[in-house]
Amino acid sequence: MGVLSGIRVVEFEAIGPGPFGAMLLADMGADVVRIDRPQPPADLGPKGNGGKRVDVTGRGRRSVTLDLKRPDAQRAALELVARADVVIEGFRPGTMERLGLGPDVALACNPKLVYGRMTGWGQTGPLADRAGHDLNYIALSGVLSGIGRAGEAPVPPLNLVGDYGGGGMLLALGVVAALLNVQRGGKGQVVDAAMTEGAAQLGAVIWGLLASGNWREERQSNVLDGGAPWYDSYRTRDGKYMAIGPVEGRFYAELLDKLGLAGQELPAQYDRSGWPVLRRRFEEAFLTRTRDEWCAVFEGSDACWAPVLDFSEAPSHPQHRARGSFIEIDGVVQPGPAPRFLGTPSEVRGPAPSRGQHGAEALRDWGFDAEAVARLQALGLGFQRAD
Repeated sequence: MGVLSGIRVVEFEAIGPGPFGAMLLADMGADVVRIDRPQPPADLGPKGNGGKRVDVTGRGRRSVTLDLKRPDAQRAALELVARADVVIEGFRPGTMERLGLGPDVALACNPKLVYGRMTGWGQTGPLADRAGHDLNYIALSGVLSGIGRAGEAPVPPLNLVGDYGGGGMLLALGVVAALLNVQRGGKGQVVDAAMTEGAAQLGAVIWGLLASGNWREERQSNVLDGGAPWYDSYRTRDGKYMAIGPVEGRFYAELLDKLGLAGQELPAQYDRSGWPVLRRRFEEAFLTRTRDEWCAVFEGSDACWAPVLDFSEAPSHPQHRARGSFIEIDGVVQPGPAPRFLGTPSEVRGPAPSRGQHGAEALRDWGFDAEAVARLQALGLGFQRAD
């Protein structure tokens, strides 16, 4: 029973940020029913070996299937929407309206509904109808320009800034805020979450630094972009890396001590002209030991350090093991729910469903009787008979 227990969400099948936002809600206890296409589209996201897709962001749902191109199926979807607290969709602007499932129709039949819309560019503006992906959205936001090495092309920060931090997480925040407003007596409304705007918000501190003259537009010329030698990652003797970031003087002094550089004649920490010298000294020092040897040296220190762990290594770190930060579901290791709620802990109720899995159970839980379920099936709604 999480903090969102009792909240019903209808999610329309998509990839990336929409499912991630729905995952966050499901982890927190919301009852998420995903409306899947009867058959998976061939190009709906990347597949792994053998064509199998391991859908971590789809966890905790139940599924029904509908061919939304059929008018009768659209009516079936609207019956689910009428019983929901939240709708999440990630189509191009205008798509849901053409299907007869847009916010005007949905809110007319369910005035308290929170209608969450996830797009890259937003519902309006000259780019609203154009295709794109994470890298395009964060490029337009300004954020991508600051990520990478000097004199080289910007580096894609995976797809974490646009799709997830600036997309799905922003959507989930907007949905929860709108739900709170409804519970306080407000009306239902549309949440227009755009990845470009979310990415820009993640960079808010940089705009402040820029305005105050403390940010240079050239990559790797600032403290937070790898320009400062004491805020970067260094290769170790075994080809792995250590990350350091002692911005404060007292922590920087600990770094020098652990590297064996304390007391030596070195440029001052914030003397930019001396940064190339410091970088060379740090590079030379880190190459003298393996990553694990450096971890032993730094253990217990406040030098603001951490080993750069691979995805496969991270779950085994003692910090994560102590907190149970990672979980395993059906053999798939993945991040556990976050943040923590001490009074009503979040939990994952299962892996991503196959198409239509647990759909009959979901309909019963949502108050549809046998006659209503038969009517929905006649309109095209499908689910696995195993329920």
